[in-house]
Amino acid sequence: MSEGKLGVRIPWRTLSMVGSLVAIWIVFSITTDGTFVTSRNLTLLARQMSVTSILAIGMVMVIVAGQIDLSVGALAGLLGAASAITFVNFGWPLPAAFLVPLLLGAVLGFIQGTLVARLRIPPFIVTLGGMLIYQGSILGSTGGVSISPSRPYLFVGQAYVPHAFGWAIAGAISAFLVYRAVRATGTARGPWIGLAMLTLVFVGVMNDYQGVPFPVLLVLVLATAFSVLSKHTAFGRHLYAIGGNREAAFYSGININRHLVAVFTLMGVMSGIAGVVLTARVGSATSDAGRMMELDAIAAAVIGGTSLLGGQGTVWGALLGALVMASLDNGMSLMNTESFWQPIIKGVILVLAVGIDMASRKNRGH
Repeated sequence: MSEGKLGVRIPWRTLSMVGSLVAIWIVFSITTDGTFVTSRNLTLLARQMSVTSILAIGMVMVIVAGQIDLSVGALAGLLGAASAITFVNFGWPLPAAFLVPLLLGAVLGFIQGTLVARLRIPPFIVTLGGMLIYQGSILGSTGGVSISPSRPYLFVGQAYVPHAFGWAIAGAISAFLVYRAVRATGTARGPWIGLAMLTLVFVGVMNDYQGVPFPVLLVLVLATAFSVLSKHTAFGRHLYAIGGNREAAFYSGININRHLVAVFTLMGVMSGIAGVVLTARVGSATSDAGRMMELDAIAAAVIGGTSLLGGQGTVWGALLGALVMASLDNGMSLMNTESFWQPIIKGVILVLAVGIDMASRKNRGH
């Protein structure tokens, strides 16, 4: 931890992540002759990372509890297809088409959680089997044909927030952060003020193009909700306790099975939201939608500081990890880098992130 004059403790892992992100942006800014940092590209980058971010938010909760979910990418693709089918083929109203994947995701997540918690089947096996089932179900339900919803559906993946509304949100968030700074330190200084200024800069950059993308606004709302859930509710604290020391959690009276079922159910709901946003962003539901996204979500969470051993991780850290991965994809695409380099580089970064986590835990143990 790094502790400043104002008593705000900042994890070294977070500082190193921010430093790495800044370095990545500087390198890509130079190698792309400034194209990477244009408002248009940064806006598209923010929208590009939205689906991975939604899945990573839910994945943090799963991993913190000492579990893993390999099915979220395929499940998001299946639920996105289910939503498109109900809207296009069945002619259901838009609210119903958005509600179906959330309910179906909750049911499927509940089933997976029950298999893990009640039958003691390892989550790796349950979710790996789920991934294969969902991939086959996508192909079967779509028949290998793309299903393209009409314009109203695409709003959640392609629309931009009006400039004035974006500034209003930025002003409200900045005012809250300044209030937090004054309440904590008695002065309007420190990291909270830096975050307030960063919020205003972010909205300014987005508005310089077409505005804040709606999927980004949705990600921020979900991140805030899950951050509160994980840090300020008994449910969230119990998940950290279960992942940190399951035996101690059991003897302290925590109902472990109930919490595991609940966290997989939440992950199913988040997969439903991600599926809808994915379908709306690309404009269609396809048979290979969501493929490999589970690995991106896990990588984003781990790179953002979530420990695969459980008991440690934050939602905002996962968003930072998702931004790092999206920046790598975007920057290498702008550089016309051969596609095989992208998974190689992301794989190296993931191994390094896990290695750093294991080394830090070993040092703390001594």
